[in-house]
Amino acid sequence: MKFRTALPRFESFACAVLLLGAPISSRSYAALTETPDKAQAEFFEKNIRPVLSSKCYKCHSAESKDVKGGLLLDSRDGIREGGDSGHAVVPGDLGESLIIKALEWQDKDMRMPPQKEGGKLPDNVIADFKQWIKMGAPDPREAPAKVVKKGVDLEKGKSFWAFQAPKAAPAPVVKDQAWPRGDIDRFVLAAQEAKGLHPVADADRRTLIRRLYFDLIGLPPTPEEIDAFLKDKDSDAVEKVVDRLLASPRFGERWARHWLDVARYAESSGKERNVTFPTAWHYRDYVIDAFNADKPYDEFIREQVAGDLLPASSTRERDEHLMATGFLAIGAISLNEKNAEQFRMDEIDEQIDTTTRAVLGLTVACARCHDHKFDPIAQHDYYALAGIFHSTKTLYGTNDANAKKNKHATPLLTLAPVEDASSSTASAAPEPAPAPSTPVPARPIPARRLEKLAKRDPQKAAQLRQQIAQANAAAANRPAAAVAARGPVAPGQCMGVEEGRPSNCNVLVRGEVSQPGENVPRGFVTILNAAGAPAIPGNESGRLEMAKWLTSPSNPLTARVEVNRIWQHLFGQGLVRTADNFGASGELPSNPELLDYLAVQFMQDGWSEKKFIRSVVLSRTYQLSSAVNPGAMEVDPDNHLVWRASSRRLDAEAIRDAILTASGQLQSNPPHGSVVANVGDGNIGKGLKPELFSNVKADYRSVYLPIVRDFTPEVLDIFDFAEPSLVVAARDVTNVPSQALYLMNNSFVREQATAMCKRILASPLSYPERITLAYESALGRPPTADERTRADCYLLNEARALIPVKNGRTNDAAELSWSTFCQALFACAEFRYLQ
Repeated sequence: MKFRTALPRFESFACAVLLLGAPISSRSYAALTETPDKAQAEFFEKNIRPVLSSKCYKCHSAESKDVKGGLLLDSRDGIREGGDSGHAVVPGDLGESLIIKALEWQDKDMRMPPQKEGGKLPDNVIADFKQWIKMGAPDPREAPAKVVKKGVDLEKGKSFWAFQAPKAAPAPVVKDQAWPRGDIDRFVLAAQEAKGLHPVADADRRTLIRRLYFDLIGLPPTPEEIDAFLKDKDSDAVEKVVDRLLASPRFGERWARHWLDVARYAESSGKERNVTFPTAWHYRDYVIDAFNADKPYDEFIREQVAGDLLPASSTRERDEHLMATGFLAIGAISLNEKNAEQFRMDEIDEQIDTTTRAVLGLTVACARCHDHKFDPIAQHDYYALAGIFHSTKTLYGTNDANAKKNKHATPLLTLAPVEDASSSTASAAPEPAPAPSTPVPARPIPARRLEKLAKRDPQKAAQLRQQIAQANAAAANRPAAAVAARGPVAPGQCMGVEEGRPSNCNVLVRGEVSQPGENVPRGFVTILNAAGAPAIPGNESGRLEMAKWLTSPSNPLTARVEVNRIWQHLFGQGLVRTADNFGASGELPSNPELLDYLAVQFMQDGWSEKKFIRSVVLSRTYQLSSAVNPGAMEVDPDNHLVWRASSRRLDAEAIRDAILTASGQLQSNPPHGSVVANVGDGNIGKGLKPELFSNVKADYRSVYLPIVRDFTPEVLDIFDFAEPSLVVAARDVTNVPSQALYLMNNSFVREQATAMCKRILASPLSYPERITLAYESALGRPPTADERTRADCYLLNEARALIPVKNGRTNDAAELSWSTFCQALFACAEFRYLQ
């Protein structure tokens, strides 16, 4: 009885889960394998092998004159077997991995590298080794390392499919000519027929509209929207829904988040000293607006790489171009790095890695220390690109109260104070003045200032903190007219880049800034240098020419990479499943003819994202059901040939936004700015409490939640949010107990379940109709007969008080039972998955 009194909601909720048949997630952890996957191999090649090669091989490799301590670090077996003192690396076990003890200098007799060889490694490098070991120490090396070959074979490299220009072949002739609706279907069906397969049946209309809504705007359809679609018998009913969703402002909020994953968007520096980026939100809003405006993808890329160098017809367009270059400035940086040139080269490496993986799907940064291990990319190519970024100033700010200690602080770009008459939004309604009772946006206050003020005047400090909280709440509920025209608050600043002093880079031997080698002219990746690649003027950085080179129709990768990424978001996997690696270590396309057709069509249609997405979702292939054909499962169990719709779990943002939609609490008006902007400059963890960002209570869409590195909101982190320090083309999808526990116990979920319960009980419906409304709001369908019976059993037995009492209110027992019933719907697998 004590248990029931202490935890009534938990018991009721658990009962509801069991009665409704809602499965609780679980995960079995497979044993570590010896063969790393592509992402793990890339992490090793980029973060671990270069350090081992430059810092350890001299004394601990098969080529060492005298192997110290009997330890070989140039092979997987050697590093795991260890030397005289024991195992250097034990996968998954930091405590037993002696290499960590050596790198951290925990033992005076085991300090590596020793002082005479350069001394202790930077903290961020040691952190990479710890992360690598936690990952299971994935290591693709099977034999002792060999001397890196000199030069790359460009002629051989040109024969690889990804380095050849896409060619659109005519749509193939298929046996079942009645099935396809267009060329996409013909390419898909031809590949299936070659394997003796045929697509399953079409999805039913309820399944289809739910799929369309989540894929296009990231939100579930309301019961009214579903009902209207089911009643529309016109042949173009689906087209009308698709066109309406593509025109919705919610489309940009959904699809911008996909790009923000790739752009590693975050509002703090991360690493050892995690300093806020209060103006990063300008870049986020630029991306949302670009998708809503259907900005051509080639233009979108050019603006992010060289927006400050592009012509602009208005101050607003100029501001957009400046905000776009935030793409190059929002990466993770190590502000504790004392060597200015090392800091600069690390920053450049991050920019090269992000740009080439995001746009080209190539891991060019793997050539920092040596020629690329897998692709025909020479170390000279890397430093040709590095010269372009070395001739560029990156402006990210970080002017916090500790600026004197921050040797790497920079200014920011200045935005226009007012919009001119030629601006596209000049005719928009002006923002109304706030009512006297409405808090105005608080100016950012450095955390150090608040700390000092709190000691001197605690009451005033508390008032300032309250103002910040009120400003955040007010921003979340601003009327539509206040946010109709996006643009900077006057005066405004943003992160971005501008031209620096033009200079070439020297090749750094093994990537070491202390070992400069040959000077390399600024340029591009040779294997992708098609005829007519733009020449770089001697008095310019070369970013404008780089932007043109990246988006040239003759570039074989840019269009392919983007259409593949869009295909992945709509089908669950790309035609190339390694979406950010089209190189030799990536996977081959499952349907190369279709990929080339899509890439060429994308360019011919003006690089329009909306037009391309529309053509895909209106294909019959996209509209298939997820039914399983046992024979097809034997031939193609992973559904590479798309003979069915793959069941897909919603991402973190869609899960949170769907909960808010079902509860009726979602605020469609976007906030102005960001929580981080309101808090201002500061050091997270030292002055700024992480809870300011990880436990934000807000009812606006998830894309507007604060994203600070290492402290992303719990609701996003627990459902596999993209790591904001990395280029993430495809998120991990896990199914772990902590997700089920979150849905059972978290206060946000409980509050939204209560709000949904109150909305349902307040509706003028009968008891059976309320159950139907609950199912339709959460799952997009009415309950089955069996589900209705179980719901009846639970609600009647638990509450026994469904009749309104005085003043039209229901009693607590009824509210609790309905609330836990709604929470059980949130927790069921069907809520989190698309079929």
